[in-house]
Amino acid sequence: MPLGLILSSIGRSMRRKRTSSLNILSSKRAPRDYYKGKNCKPTGFHTRKGGYVMVDAKLPRFVVPDLTDFKLKPYVSQCARDELGASSTENKN
Repeated sequence: MPLGLILSSIGRSMRRKRTSSLNILSSKRAPRDYYKGKNCKPTGFHTRKGGYVMVDAKLPRFVVPDLTDFKLKPYVSQCARDELGASSTENKN
């Protein structure tokens, strides 16, 4: 057997495999009945007859503060005008 074939086969066996792709568990690498989902919490449960019951304790509760007298706007445009430009140039001189 030529030396080149032996060295190339040893090199192939010693070559590192990517471990990052092996750690990812997807439905293609898992058993047939595996369902990964989208990282969401269940808000209820399935019944025997195929229905779904929503549990009120599992629904998310959002606490929103009262913003009636809040001075800032919720959106800032990307092409906003600089209204303080005149005062900033006077401070430099």
